[in-house]
Order: sequence, then C-alpha cells, then structure tokens
Amino acid sequence: MMLTVLPQLVLLLLVARTGGWLLGRLGQPRVVGEIAAGLLLGPSLFGAVWPSGFAAVFGDIGSDSPLALLGQLGLVFLTLLMGMEFEFAHLRTTARTATAVALGGIALPFTLGTPLAWLLHEQLALEVPLPGMSLFLATALSITSIPVLGRILLEHGLARTRYGVVAITAAGLDDAIGWILLATVSAIVAGGGAMDRCVWMLLATVAFVAAVLFVVRPLLVHFVVRRLDAGSELDLGGLSLVLGAVLLCAYATERIGVFALFGSFVLGASLWNQTTLRDALRQKLAPVVDALFLPVFFALTGLRTDVGSLDSLHEWGLCLVVLLTACAGKIVGCGGAARLFGMSPRESLCVGVLMNTRALMGLVAIEVGRSIGVIDGAVYTMLVLMAIATTVMTTPLLRALRPREP
Repeated sequence: MMLTVLPQLVLLLLVARTGGWLLGRLGQPRVVGEIAAGLLLGPSLFGAVWPSGFAAVFGDIGSDSPLALLGQLGLVFLTLLMGMEFEFAHLRTTARTATAVALGGIALPFTLGTPLAWLLHEQLALEVPLPGMSLFLATALSITSIPVLGRILLEHGLARTRYGVVAITAAGLDDAIGWILLATVSAIVAGGGAMDRCVWMLLATVAFVAAVLFVVRPLLVHFVVRRLDAGSELDLGGLSLVLGAVLLCAYATERIGVFALFGSFVLGASLWNQTTLRDALRQKLAPVVDALFLPVFFALTGLRTDVGSLDSLHEWGLCLVVLLTACAGKIVGCGGAARLFGMSPRESLCVGVLMNTRALMGLVAIEVGRSIGVIDGAVYTMLVLMAIATTVMTTPLLRALRPREP
C-alpha cells in the first residue's frame, strides 16, 4: 500500500503547492489554487482526458484511504487552531453591530437555503433525505471562512478599519453558531429523525461542552499554559498533552454521533484567550498543518469534484442558482444589517462581501455534509464551486467597493 500512497502524496503536495503559489501571485488565497490543482488532477480534467491513467494513479482513493484519513486528521488539528483564533474580546467594542451582522448572515441564508434544497431535490431527483439536506444546506450557506477572511484583511491593511473589525468579529460568531448548527444537523440525521435519539445526542453534546470547559481546559491550563507563562517552551510533553486532548475530544463527539471536527473546535474555542499556548501551537503545529495536511485535504476535495457530473445546461443553471443564493444570503443579510446599524453604504457592502467568503470553513462544512450522507455528487460539486467562486470574487469586489482611506 505504501508504494501506492507515497507517490500519490508527493504528487498531490507538489501540484497543490504549485497551484497555491500561482494563484497567490494573482492575489487570490492559496486555498483556491490548491483546490484548483485538485480539480486538474481529478475527474474534471485528468480523469476526462486520460481515464486509464487517472484510474491507475488515483483509482483507489476512497473515503477510507490513507490519504483521506490524513486529510481528516489535518482538519482536526486545523479546527483546533481555528477555534483558538476567535477574538471574543472584540465584542466589547463592536458587540451590537457585529452581532446584528452575524445574525443577518445566519437568518437570511437559512431562509433561502430551505427552498433551494427543495428545488435541487426536486429538479435532480435526489435520493438523499430532504429534511436532512434542507437543514444542512441552510447551515452550509451560513458559514463564513474566518481564516481566509482574516488573511484578506491583513493583506489589504484593513484589519483595524471599522468594517474589518465588524466583519472578523461577526465571522467568528457566525462560524461558532454554524458549528453548533452543523452538530445539531448531524445529531438529527444520525438519529434518523427519532426524537428520543436526537434529544439524547444533543444532551450528550451539551455535557461534552461542559466537560471541556470545566475539566479539560483547566487541566491544560494547569499542566501546559502555566509552564509557558513562566517562560518555558512548548516541549514534546506539553505538545503531546494538547494533541492527545484534541484527539480525545474529536473521538468523543464522533462517538456521540456529531462529527469529530466539532470536538476539536470546542477545545480550541475554550482556549481562545490563552495567547501563549496559541502562539506556541502556531510555531509547532501550524507549519505541518499548512505544509502537509491542508494541501492534501484541498487537493482531495478537487479530486472528489467532478465538474463533468454537471452535464447539462439545466444543471449548470442550478449551479448558478446556488451561487446567487449564497451571495444574496450573505451580502444582503450581513450588509443590510451593517447598514441598519449606522455603517456607510460602502462599508456595509464591504462587510457583506467579506462575510460572503466561504473558502476553507465552507469546504469543511461541505465535507461534513458529504460524510453524513445528505448531499450527493452533483450537489457536492455545485457547493464546492460555490465556495471557490465566493472566495475568488472577494478580493476584486473589495478593491472596487472599499471606502477611500483618509
């Protein structure tokens, strides 16, 4: 098996890194290039041009393949780091506006997502359960990619502008709510609609969150953070404790029936104000996640996305409807809320455009939907293309709409 997996891994890393570098030179987030590289290697191009060659190289990559497991493990570590990135302290200065923007970015996408799910289910004659698909699609449209949004703000020098602070704070709230909603949808789907099963899973999830806040977090602060605050480095023992905790949290939520990533996210969010630990993990863990795990995940996302599965103008039209619905939900919902709370028209539009960035977290949510069986191949492809398109359009729209700085 290693003789097959290692060449696949090398090829994915090289092509993904090259794609990320090329798109980065064009002012786009690296994730877009890495997914594009996966699309080129996948059935959309390589598989279409040379089917036998694609089958020989990637034919054995399934959901339980070593590369897929490597990508899933990387997502567990990534969501730990992303949970720690939330700056809840911003709520003190932008609480009212950011909260309104976050709620607008949840309410309107949810309102639009339900009829969109019904349309796709009816037009494509899908065999997935409609209630689960409706809940998932509404949740997926509500997600904003806070890491890519933060990177865009830093690259354009907007991190300290009013609309930049509002957007990043609202994105943090949206993603926190989105993870809770995804966990709820997973519980409902895994429970098969049985009320007692769903209630048990939700109660178990609440108990898990309480255990993280009142048991796991204090233990990590006592055994790891205090040593860091005293001037020590994050040694192998401390790193092992953190990694063991995040894997146990992921295992716990997976056993409950909620996806594993929710466990690592909750642990990271519980440590959001432990800046020394966050900086130490950035130094020790983030380079490996960025260099190895994430390119594999993004490239595999491209490999699973078959643009050729949209084989008619009708299906491409539905894909356009998905994109327009996603943009309307965020730009109108978030931008309208920002305008109601006193921001200028340009600032409000910038907030809406920034909140429309799906990228990384959107793809993670889409992967969750695929894994729990509420979306199929065609809808999966449409949602991946939507996540890419909403990310690609952010930078040019922001350049055109941003207010002139004094």
